[in-house]
Amino acid sequence: MKILFAFYVPSGGVETLNRLRCETLRQYGVEGHLLYTSPGSGLQNISNTPTYVTNYDEDISQILEAQKFDAIVVTSDYLMTQRLRRLHFPGPIIFEAQGFGTMEQAHRLVQDASSYLQSYCQAVLLPPTSHLIELFNQVCPWLRQFIMLNMVDTSVFHPHEVGAPPRPILGWVGRLEKNKNWTEYLTIGHRLSQLIPDLELHMLTDETLAAPEEQHRFKKWVANWNLTHRLQTVSNVPHSQMPIQYSRVAASGGFLLSTSMVEGFGYAVAEAIACGCPVVSTDSDGVRLFIKHNQTGKFYSLGNIDQAVNEGLDVMRNLPLRQYIREQGIRLITESFAPAKYAEAFIHMMNSLDVS
Repeated sequence: MKILFAFYVPSGGVETLNRLRCETLRQYGVEGHLLYTSPGSGLQNISNTPTYVTNYDEDISQILEAQKFDAIVVTSDYLMTQRLRRLHFPGPIIFEAQGFGTMEQAHRLVQDASSYLQSYCQAVLLPPTSHLIELFNQVCPWLRQFIMLNMVDTSVFHPHEVGAPPRPILGWVGRLEKNKNWTEYLTIGHRLSQLIPDLELHMLTDETLAAPEEQHRFKKWVANWNLTHRLQTVSNVPHSQMPIQYSRVAASGGFLLSTSMVEGFGYAVAEAIACGCPVVSTDSDGVRLFIKHNQTGKFYSLGNIDQAVNEGLDVMRNLPLRQYIREQGIRLITESFAPAKYAEAFIHMMNSLDVS
């Protein structure tokens, strides 16, 4: 079985998922290839999976002709489904819902995509995220659904031995864009720094994906909150180095703060938990898959700065609870998000679509 996974740019959670599933499925006799229409920083993470970066019909047509894929999974890029049919790909096309942004953005995207999905796709692949499932039930009730948990590679993402940093770290991972809600992170960071004077703020981001106007806003916010001296921003950390980053946050006595308005899955949160790094997060739907409040992480209500600060202080100062959250989080990720479970579900989906 040979499968092509197509997406816009190798970055963020989709890049992680694509790379991991190709590596995992290979162990089960499934050959995965990757197609991106634009280059991105995530290319540095890919080592042993055939990967194509092109947005030209002629190139894509040659790839399809040479590789004879049995099926194609297209993530988010619904226009690609029409393009593949125009280039005479005959097999099943599965549309995958990942990285849709805010509720409003997700609804608009699915509305725009619906006619393409009806004409060119055989199914939709979804994480078990309530707002996405409800959205496709509402807008595309005729489209066959396959729902499966994404995987986390706990052979890489687990607690690492690192030296304890001298100051506590408030971590954050994401792009500088609306849905990731970086302004709330800076606001909470400012409030916490008034209570914890030596607090450091570490933001891991991809500067290549930030619009110039968003970068300008970011610099203004940092200056307004007087955070320049305590803020570190690091761009394009190789994925293999992220466990070290999460383990350092954990060893510092700090935590990862996730401020997203909504998440379809939330890879950064899952991977941090797998590394024993406590997480305080907005209750942003997708992360409910792996955060149970005061068991495997902590929730706060979007926009409630006081609540976020209090939950953050609790996870830093209540050491028995902190240790309990870390242990239970590692156990949950290890047991529920194993790559083998994903491979089994994926192959079942393909067999259901008569791909073998």
